[in-house]
Amino acid sequence: MTVHIQEGLFDLYTIAQKLKKLHNSGASVTFEGYVRDFDLEQDKLDVLELEHYPGMTEKALLDIELLASQRWNLDDVYIVHRYGKLKVGEPIVGIIVFSKHRKEAFEACHFIIDFLKTDAPFWKKEITNQKSYWVEAKKLDDEEKKKWN
Repeated sequence: MTVHIQEGLFDLYTIAQKLKKLHNSGASVTFEGYVRDFDLEQDKLDVLELEHYPGMTEKALLDIELLASQRWNLDDVYIVHRYGKLKVGEPIVGIIVFSKHRKEAFEACHFIIDFLKTDAPFWKKEITNQKSYWVEAKKLDDEEKKKWN
């Protein structure tokens, strides 16, 4: 189980290929989330700024990994999440799940991203061509997480 919190870009494909050599898994599932451009009444997103508390964030992500590992028989989980100023189209988060079976790998990856959206202590500021503002938690994300209860 591995968690990385970093400013710089990452290459999830290269990471997955390296990790694959370490496991005799039947399946791996990857998820990569990107900065999207939101068209907000003529505003255009220039930068998404993410802040976090070192130590606290890593612990939260490790706790999410542990929850997934308790629910499914996983060979390995790798999570990378960025912070700092990110441009539209850049990756924000990457998840790789290895398991003996595809169903477990898919479900665990889905579970992890749903919990990251609600439980990972990151604060997002959207900076547009006209203003900047902190992003509020989304009710939809909470609803997605509740499906796992």
